[in-house]
Amino acid sequence: MVLSQRSQYAVRAVLELARRQRDGAPVKAGAIAAAQLIPARFLENILAQLRQGGIVESSRGKEGGYMLRRPARQVSVGDVVRFLEGRLPIIDCREATAERGCSLQPGCVLLPVWEEAHEAMMQVFDRTSFQYLLERERAAQGCAVPDYVI
Repeated sequence: MVLSQRSQYAVRAVLELARRQRDGAPVKAGAIAAAQLIPARFLENILAQLRQGGIVESSRGKEGGYMLRRPARQVSVGDVVRFLEGRLPIIDCREATAERGCSLQPGCVLLPVWEEAHEAMMQVFDRTSFQYLLERERAAQGCAVPDYVI
């Protein structure tokens, strides 16, 4: 399974908001786009979706911008991915089975493996908070990192 470019950009945008949340001031979309190398026009659409999903909030005006709606420790990568992607397809054969049939069905022994791998991936996303990512980033810069995820 591969995440869409939109989901990858959304995760990077939320990570950037988590980085800057300490200031307490909203972050301009342009600053997020520049820091994360995300096309600004595409980012505006993603931020609007994240706002509708309750992950970020926005304020207008000269000092306006975006902020996380909840603390970074309460927002997981899984929250962002699930909101944007919904139920992610495991692999193409799953959809092929439903739409046009699969010559390996019934009784394909691989499908349960794909489903188990997908579930494991989503568990990693769900237990990876943006706070944890920030702490890992700090550890990579020479600071201590805790041994927990959420």
